[in-house]
Amino acid sequence: MSYSGDDTIAAIATPPGQGGVGVVRLSGSHCREVLARMFRPSARATGEFLPRHLHHGHVLDAHGRVLDEGLAVFFPAPRSFTGEDVAELHCHGGGAILRAVLETVLATGLVRPASAGEFSRRAFLHGKLDLTQAEAVAEAIAAPTTAAAQLAQDRLSGALSRRIDSLRLILESLKRDCCLAVDFPEDEVECLPPDAFQAQVAEVREAVAGLAAQHRRTRVWREGALVVLAGRVNAGKSSLLNALLGRQRAIVSEVPGTTRDYLEESLLLAGMAVRLVDTAGLRDQGEIVPGGLDGAEAQGIARSRELMDGADLVLLVVDARSDAAAQPHSPERALLARLHDRALVVLNKMDVAAASALAAFPDAVPVSAATGQGLDSLATIMADRLAAAAPEPRPGELTPNLRQTMLLEQADAELAALAAEHAAGMPCDILTVRLDAAVALLAELTGAITSAAILDQIFSSFCIGK
Repeated sequence: MSYSGDDTIAAIATPPGQGGVGVVRLSGSHCREVLARMFRPSARATGEFLPRHLHHGHVLDAHGRVLDEGLAVFFPAPRSFTGEDVAELHCHGGGAILRAVLETVLATGLVRPASAGEFSRRAFLHGKLDLTQAEAVAEAIAAPTTAAAQLAQDRLSGALSRRIDSLRLILESLKRDCCLAVDFPEDEVECLPPDAFQAQVAEVREAVAGLAAQHRRTRVWREGALVVLAGRVNAGKSSLLNALLGRQRAIVSEVPGTTRDYLEESLLLAGMAVRLVDTAGLRDQGEIVPGGLDGAEAQGIARSRELMDGADLVLLVVDARSDAAAQPHSPERALLARLHDRALVVLNKMDVAAASALAAFPDAVPVSAATGQGLDSLATIMADRLAAAAPEPRPGELTPNLRQTMLLEQADAELAALAAEHAAGMPCDILTVRLDAAVALLAELTGAITSAAILDQIFSSFCIGK
């Protein structure tokens, strides 16, 4: 789909719901005219409508009636977020008021509704942001933790783009050398000496691989850690979920197998976002279930295994009153053998069990979901285990997102092939093809080379009004 950025757009720029202040944002050549039509400065406002100054007044509807008291600000091009004329109307943050203001803006006939991410797209098209910075805007808004927000801010500064551009320059320099050899073969112009060529390719590959690895290392800080509660039916997994959340989320029943599917909730643990998942209960191999294991529970158990395989940490909840889990061939023992250091045994119901229950699992964390006993200790151990597996990113570390990481990995594959072909003595015109591909991938990462389809895909995931 072709994109035209010549018209004026508008959207509510603040989240839905009630708040002290809400903002309607406009961008395009008709901003000043719309403000003149529907914003009446108060008597306290004197002088002309100064750029980048907040002006107090009233927002009017098409009939001149007051919609709300508020503030207006005008940012003339090019010194604005989008690089175009931009205006904002700051009103009281009620949904009805903001919708009425936006409808009045659109009713002028000069403005159309903005699509998702269109303000940021215009900022990119006008050179106010590169593509990594534009993506960082959306990721900063969606950040679940301060660490995730800081990672986005580091990219918003343009540091990642500058690093990628420096790598691109190295490859473009190599390409120029190769092109000389292709264009002037009679002069026997050579590429760089073989050792120097390989050294520069290795330098870029190391940097590219390091950035891609950083994406994987910081996943839990950006997206949240996956913590799965596993254990037998009626071991108290749902009670423990409720206790960790501090509220009733899962149904708790004495009937075994009440949780047949999985439940997922979010929790903030020592600054790390955690996706806490309660799963269907484990059963002994060959266990007889009255009436048979129905399809829903069987599917729930299969899904539980998938979740455990992908979990950052599995809380293996064991009923401290029973010795079934301690048996050599129990499903708990099998799970511990499969998960190794990703599992943490939690001995639940310690308020009604003997202290000797710890003998079977000496490294277990004793708790009581019913009384709260041991929950603080469990939360601390969970946080320590997760942080040990994924240390918190240091300020200034460059962390690409998934799209950028995929491009880095593709560029690394091209460079690996380039190094192999160069070592095999392939001619410079063949090497140039590999260099072109790697340079294009890095350029796509920052948006120096891109297509309308790629931009549509990226900006459609943004919120309306940004």
